[in-house]
Amino acid sequence: MIERVEVLKDGAAAIYGELLSGMITDWRGYFNVQKLPFLIVQLPNHKGKRGNPTSWWIPLLREGQAKVAKTVPDVFMAVTADIGMEYNWHPTNKRDVGRRLALKALEHVYGRKLDSSGPVYQRMEKSDKSIRLHFTHVGGGLVAKDGELKGFYIAGSDGNFVPAKTTIEDSTVVVSSSKVSLPVNVRYGWGNWTPCDLYNKANLPAEPFRTDSFPMRPPVRRY
Repeated sequence: MIERVEVLKDGAAAIYGELLSGMITDWRGYFNVQKLPFLIVQLPNHKGKRGNPTSWWIPLLREGQAKVAKTVPDVFMAVTADIGMEYNWHPTNKRDVGRRLALKALEHVYGRKLDSSGPVYQRMEKSDKSIRLHFTHVGGGLVAKDGELKGFYIAGSDGNFVPAKTTIEDSTVVVSSSKVSLPVNVRYGWGNWTPCDLYNKANLPAEPFRTDSFPMRPPVRRY
């Protein structure tokens, strides 16, 4: 029963971006304000008492939210993956959520000259043993929030992701693993409950991402 519920969650999460985009279009049409700003709070980490390690519905839903923020005009997203709570869907840290939303509104709605974003993955450079990740919105530089950068996974062409060794070099992150001789893809913060320690010097967290496009679950079964 739990597995069936998780499959349904993953399937719904995979189309969440389409549903969100449609809702925004509908609301703008209803109020007749085509540039009505929307601010999105990206889902935080959450394990839950029945955490299923094979489920990917939270990162899939986050991916849909991020896509809408990048492709639909006047939609802006605050990242909160770093402040989730293991067994509480509603994290008690409301201050950072409010601050990050306020920064988005100040920059994009009210035209203040500031950067309201944490690091956003831009591109990667592959070598024989490692992958170098480039980011936008580095805010003066990249930092590991708790002193050790976690939450990065690396894989070869077989798609088997393993924890990566990470090093911050200027405005890039270099990832590698002794278990992956020819790295192909990287994931960061890609899980329902996983560390998210990459920030910029403006104290804003990096957006979770993946460089692959592997299907995460089988198609949803209709009941």
